[in-house]
Amino acid sequence: MMADVAEQSGSLARPEAGGTDGSPGDTRTGTTEPMAAARIAEIRKRIDEIDSALIDLWQERARLSQEVGATRMASGGTRLVLSREQEILERFRSALGADGTQVALLLLRAGRGPL
Repeated sequence: MMADVAEQSGSLARPEAGGTDGSPGDTRTGTTEPMAAARIAEIRKRIDEIDSALIDLWQERARLSQEVGATRMASGGTRLVLSREQEILERFRSALGADGTQVALLLLRAGRGPL
């Protein structure tokens, strides 16, 4: 159905000449202009590197947070320290706005599980 609407409006993407490896003319870049396509491919390579680092850091943070919780509970402490969670939420909100709050909530959940 979406394809029908796009085709009727003339906005259905049509394959262009070029490879699928990020080379100029690649339809994945959204442009057939060679310089722009090459720059987009270059930028996307860096984005992919950043994504990989973020995933690694996310997983490390979750492991460390789980270790903190396990250590705290093993010593008779509470499962959660709400003041610490509020501190983290505020740090991300201050740096990133409303989206930062959502990121922080996801990070906290990854480390402690759902409430």
